[in-house]
Amino acid sequence: MASVETAGKASAVLLVDSEVTVRLALTAFLRDCGHRVIEAATSDEALVILNAVDPVDVILCSATVDGSLNGFGLATWVRRNRPELEVAIAGSAKAAADAAAQICDDGPRLGRPYEPQAVADYIRQLRAARDRRGK
Repeated sequence: MASVETAGKASAVLLVDSEVTVRLALTAFLRDCGHRVIEAATSDEALVILNAVDPVDVILCSATVDGSLNGFGLATWVRRNRPELEVAIAGSAKAAADAAAQICDDGPRLGRPYEPQAVADYIRQLRAARDRRGK
């Protein structure tokens, strides 16, 4: 697998998913792809990490994550408070997509169950888009 880096720096991915088996499998895959992965089981844990850890490049969050905010609420918080970060919301239910359309510009970009290579490719696209914007 190709290492995912931008300008010689590995991407730091905050993976937010309440399902431990999903987190473990996706974390292992993303690390094999060259990412540094920080895990959170709830949106509340993610907020603590986002307020304490500086080097996060991309947030990959389940639309239905447990905590005081669902995935869309967390994405809204990030866009307001940490706009330099890229957010990818993953969801499979039509209701989640409808909710995302009301909050986000273009709704969930990844489906669940996760396709590991699609996740790695999407993170690479997010980083490249951010680099093109000069952030």
